Amino acid sequence: MRSLVLVVLLLSGCSDVWNDPYPASERGANILYSVFPERPKHLDPAQSYASDESTFTRQVYEPPLQYHYLKRPYELIPLTAVEIPKAHEIEGGKFTVYDVRIKPGIRFQPHPAFVARNLELNSERIDKLKSPYELSLGARELTADDYIYEIKRLAHPQLHSPIFGLMAEYIVGLKEYAATLEKAAKAAKPGEWLDLRAYPLEGVTRVDEHTYRVKLKGSYPQFVYWLAMPFFAPMPWEADKFFAQQGMAERNLTLDWWPVGTGPFMLSENNPNARMVLVRNPNFRGEPYPSEGEPGDAARGLLADAGKTMPFVDKAVYTREKEAIPLWNKFLQGYYDLSGIGSDSFDQAVRISLEGEAGLSPEMEARGVRLDTSIAPSIFYLGVNMLDPVLGGTSERARKLRQALAIAIDWEEYLAIFANGRGVPSMSPLAPGIFGFREGKDSINPITHEWKDGKPHRRSIEAAQKLLAEAGYPDGRDAKTGQPLVIYLDTTQRGPDDKSAIDWWRKQFAKLSIQFEPRQTDWNRFQEKLRKGSSQLFIVGWSADYPDPENFMFLLHGPQSRAKNGGENASNYANPEFDALFERMRTMPNGAERQRVIDRMTEIFRRDAPWIGGYHPKNFGLFHSWLANAKANEMSDNKLKYVRVDPVKREEMRRQWNRPVLWPVLLILAVLVLSAIPAFRSYRKRERMAARPAT
Repeated sequence: MRSLVLVVLLLSGCSDVWNDPYPASERGANILYSVFPERPKHLDPAQSYASDESTFTRQVYEPPLQYHYLKRPYELIPLTAVEIPKAHEIEGGKFTVYDVRIKPGIRFQPHPAFVARNLELNSERIDKLKSPYELSLGARELTADDYIYEIKRLAHPQLHSPIFGLMAEYIVGLKEYAATLEKAAKAAKPGEWLDLRAYPLEGVTRVDEHTYRVKLKGSYPQFVYWLAMPFFAPMPWEADKFFAQQGMAERNLTLDWWPVGTGPFMLSENNPNARMVLVRNPNFRGEPYPSEGEPGDAARGLLADAGKTMPFVDKAVYTREKEAIPLWNKFLQGYYDLSGIGSDSFDQAVRISLEGEAGLSPEMEARGVRLDTSIAPSIFYLGVNMLDPVLGGTSERARKLRQALAIAIDWEEYLAIFANGRGVPSMSPLAPGIFGFREGKDSINPITHEWKDGKPHRRSIEAAQKLLAEAGYPDGRDAKTGQPLVIYLDTTQRGPDDKSAIDWWRKQFAKLSIQFEPRQTDWNRFQEKLRKGSSQLFIVGWSADYPDPENFMFLLHGPQSRAKNGGENASNYANPEFDALFERMRTMPNGAERQRVIDRMTEIFRRDAPWIGGYHPKNFGLFHSWLANAKANEMSDNKLKYVRVDPVKREEMRRQWNRPVLWPVLLILAVLVLSAIPAFRSYRKRERMAARPAT
């Protein structure tokens, strides 16, 4: 039994938390812990566009503008710029210029590119490098030339920037600049660095050390929104040259792997299969936390740090989690400070009230977890191919047929069954949070819904049946021929897990006695049918690049027809009045007049029904009680600088939630010891017998 006592003493002397996945040296440190699901492909601002990449790029790079962290609708504010640049028309409106003035005194993060000798490294030194931070570090001030250099990089022949095509339509000379760089790259020696400073760009010029000018063709008011994206963040020529040295790319020493910026954090560790680490940029100038927000923010504690200097955390550790269950378990153990909610854990985390409101489960409330929900600036919609002879066109027959379907297809039920209620039915082309979106009673589509008891209610199936009969299809049959009406939905849902969704769609059409036929195909074939305009019904989605109504309404703009012009108008919808209003609305400033135009466009959209309903996804976020200032911002992911952690409270809660349960171990040990006693006694007895002297 003395052995058992010794084991108990050893166990009691161990740490009271045995499952901590982090080094003991990090306990109590001012660190945020989070996850990333997919390895980032691009961290170069000229190429990066994916949301999983922005988790890192948005903390390092600083474009001239950003979105207010708390206010809704989303509002642009200066970041490195002194003010939001104003558009100035020249040559009678043929061109528009923006002068972007940068705050003086901003410095880049420490980096070896700013040390001259590091720009001429020999191959032997490069072969030994695992990180650029193994070299001597330097820094310098941000200038207008750094922003100019990055805009030039959008046309670099080796980068293939995803926004080059769009920007080439507006930035004067950018398309020709790409041809110039292509020619220069072909004439260069193998491995020779292409110094973009040697090639002027007509549409982007230096005014002074801290001011640059962008010249656009015609008018493009939405350009200022692009100035809030990393595509327009500064890039020092030194960093471009540093990573262009022979042998760097082979060792993953590139801008796609090691970003260089002026932001509050710098990437210090990049292991995209396991762990990414951001640390505070020692050269960051500091930025005040917002002092105002939307109603309710103060009550939620989101203004407690108003005016204090950001960032608040010293470091952020991101662990790659490919599976939802391990992520969820580690969040419950306190090892991740925040989490989304997967379908497997939704019922454990959230309770939906009879009124449809989401709230925390008792277990989450007991842990002090906070729930934050936000409507994404996105839309998924059931589109009608307006070129289709049955559902498409502008006739009253086709319009009433589409309206009948819009009433019958119950998107509220769809969200409840297939999305855990994480979404809201769309009533217009605009998503919540976008200027022009109406709230409350004014938000409903009067064709599909009516306002009762302070909320929208879908109209009865009888109303849909009446419209269907007026369209010439009583009881789902053609009144002239008696033939049943058959409607086809093109979908990429093909697996056995998608059967329930297909059955649900069939049920919706059966309400009107319409025969439903799914045409299941792969993604490439699906896209081909949209390009050719050979579909009838289809489901697609759109996420806004910027929070302007133009970025949604253009999905219905006639000249943007997918089948006719290769645009984003997948429904091939065309209405002369809507198109004229769009051209007027897109260049208007936000205000009462623009709202009136948007209201009329929305009215036309609801009447014509080129989309038969849809929904806006609702994102759910969970935050532990020790994480402050956490609020979803769907237009920008530069959130790290705003959040604050209480490491002392976190350590205390981790100890409470992860105390080792010793009694099973002790019980097993006791059973083993007790079961060994008879054998030990038998062994001792045999030993004594063998030791007796012979008589």
